[in-house]
Amino acid sequence: MHDDEALDIPGLRERPPKPGPGAPRVLVLDRKGRPLMPCHPARARELFRKGRAVVARHTPFTIRIKDRVLEDSEVGGVAVRIDPGSKVTGIAVTDDIARTSANGEAAVLRRGLYAVELVHRGAAIKAGMEQRASHRRRRRVANTRYRAPRFDNRRRRRGWLPPSLQHRVDTTWAQVERLSRLAPLTTVHIERVAFDTHVMSAGRELTGVEYQQGALATYELRNYLLEKWGRRCAYCGKSGVPLQVEHIQPKSSGGTSRISNLTLSCAPCNQAKASRPVEDFLKGRPQLVAQLKKLAQAPLRDAAVMNATRWQLAERLEDLGHPVSCWSGGRTKYNRALFGLVKSHTLDALAVGEIGPGCRIVRYPSHVLVAAATGRGGYARTRTDRYGFPRLALPRTKNHHGFQTGDLVRAVVPNGKKTGVHQGRVAVRASGRFNIRTRRGLVQGIGHQRVRLLQRADGYGYSVRIEEQSRQSPAGAAGVHTGGVR
Repeated sequence: MHDDEALDIPGLRERPPKPGPGAPRVLVLDRKGRPLMPCHPARARELFRKGRAVVARHTPFTIRIKDRVLEDSEVGGVAVRIDPGSKVTGIAVTDDIARTSANGEAAVLRRGLYAVELVHRGAAIKAGMEQRASHRRRRRVANTRYRAPRFDNRRRRRGWLPPSLQHRVDTTWAQVERLSRLAPLTTVHIERVAFDTHVMSAGRELTGVEYQQGALATYELRNYLLEKWGRRCAYCGKSGVPLQVEHIQPKSSGGTSRISNLTLSCAPCNQAKASRPVEDFLKGRPQLVAQLKKLAQAPLRDAAVMNATRWQLAERLEDLGHPVSCWSGGRTKYNRALFGLVKSHTLDALAVGEIGPGCRIVRYPSHVLVAAATGRGGYARTRTDRYGFPRLALPRTKNHHGFQTGDLVRAVVPNGKKTGVHQGRVAVRASGRFNIRTRRGLVQGIGHQRVRLLQRADGYGYSVRIEEQSRQSPAGAAGVHTGGVR
């Protein structure tokens, strides 16, 4: 069970007003490249118009002031708040300002200045590791030259995590470390959640000796399934026929052999379903699909991921040299409900931490930068067939005409079928005809002469989404986009 599920939130009488959306702030550096306080997009436009600022980084959009140094500036500092997740992590940059009301009461206002939604690629890493292991396993057992197996008793270092989990720790730390170089970071707040997978598997609260018993206590697997599914085929409802153990979510699609993913089916239904997803097999019968999913509990993979990485992530963030505070998911949920925020990773990150008496969340960024981890390419210089043998060779040179796959570029095509301005990640070709992946789709065959570099590849693909609570496109938000300050 997620620890915030155990928190009983009352009616929250005298609930404070909901915070309003605002334009995300522009990150600012001084003349020597040191971070200053973020500024409003209108202020950035004014600095550009007067010739006092230049673009320092395209994404996250950062400017550098040419006539200002850190010693001559008033820098209050900002906090980074993190809501970690197994697939997506929300990061919010906030500042707390003290205000005194007309009647003399002191208040602290928390403002969301910038928001990043980090999309992990742990599933892709896991699939790549499994494919590599499959190729190596096949080569060992095939009729080829002998290759000794690796020992299974090798010791791993303390705190070792699988690559798909270590990736979540590394990418989250990398995003926070980058923000610390672009904003005057003073503190880090992270939600460190814990999931009770035993309670989640049982679907109810457990007490006493029940924690020592699994789902099959006093049962054998088949007898347990016969009783759970009423000795009937889960798909056609037949009884009195031989029943077979069936995976609801096929193993070929990521399903496991946990008891919650197993059911019973007759031989014809089992053969007809084969390796198809249950939604495809029972297409046109949504009620039965809903019933199956209700009986078959949700997988615990995401919960296990969070339990495995929560301590390592907090310890890694301490390497930044700033104070790190860890908070429970229950406090985040209370803060979110108190100020009427919807459920999202970035708004959860905004609500992480303590909100004392007189403190209010007053604004959040209307636009969120989505940073999807894409990797930096592979080391392999061949493509393999289904058996793991090389079938073609890839060019050993990654840089062509001054560009590399993954670079953020802008191409202006004045005429022809591809007339227009195309901005996005580029896929280079030795011929000089590049492909550019834009938010509108893939544009192919653009000559390298038309392409201008905006930012070198850094392993992420960037896009912008509107926060759910600000669908009405608030005034002032239109001045910020991935192309820079207008």
